[in-house]
Amino acid sequence: MVRSVPEPRELLEIAIEVAREAATTAYRMRSQGVSVAATKSTVTDVVTAADQAVERQVHDALRRLRPADAVLGEEYGEAGAGGAVRWIVDPIDGTVNYLYDIPHSAVSLAAEVDGAVVAGVVRNIRTGEEWTATVGGGAWRDGQRLRCSTEPDLGQALVATGFGYDPRRRQHQGRVLAELIPHVRDIRRLGAAALDLCLAAEGRVDAYYEKGLAAWDLAAGGLVATEAGLRVSGLAGAAAGPDLVIAAPPALFAPLHDRLADLDAAGGP
Repeated sequence: MVRSVPEPRELLEIAIEVAREAATTAYRMRSQGVSVAATKSTVTDVVTAADQAVERQVHDALRRLRPADAVLGEEYGEAGAGGAVRWIVDPIDGTVNYLYDIPHSAVSLAAEVDGAVVAGVVRNIRTGEEWTATVGGGAWRDGQRLRCSTEPDLGQALVATGFGYDPRRRQHQGRVLAELIPHVRDIRRLGAAALDLCLAAEGRVDAYYEKGLAAWDLAAGGLVATEAGLRVSGLAGAAAGPDLVIAAPPALFAPLHDRLADLDAAGGP
């Protein structure tokens, strides 16, 4: 039997519907006040009740709309198996921002078919800004097709990054950053990887790198970045992943990559 797998556009429509409802829930819960429900890797790596509630809502919606699909989420792991489609959800990307009411957090939801991300949406919980992409169909925000920066000079590049929660990893990342910053225009640390990738997709920063991203951090934002013309990869031809993610325009990728390789950005804890 030939499997019937929806086209990326159909999967994106589902993702948008589910992500919008999830972002509405997250916004409402934040307006009502938010508390820390648990911690993960360290005491500073928090999980709020909203993270858990939003992810449960996404699971329930996808189970209703696509009952045969698997779902991988940050808070509850993987549920379901066997189908060609897997959904990857970060219920609140930028949880610490969300906790402190800094308006830079998002719901991120992507659809993966046979191991490749084909559709994704990232929606800012506070502002309602929404970035979408399908494989081969481009990256978009509010009806506008996105194109990445055309800046060719690393010394003039505004580069976004982030840090892990393990103190030893942060120490290593801080050393890398201290050595990188003299060679770029400036650094931005905004605290939400999926949103950083979307900002790079439309040139609001020129490039982005970070060590330690999980699948839910990267899936939707990575597709948006790729479809906007960024090269998204790890070091030395490795796939983007937990060791390192670099998202940069073609003209900036090599100089940024080589500088990060020299600084052992993928090393450390």
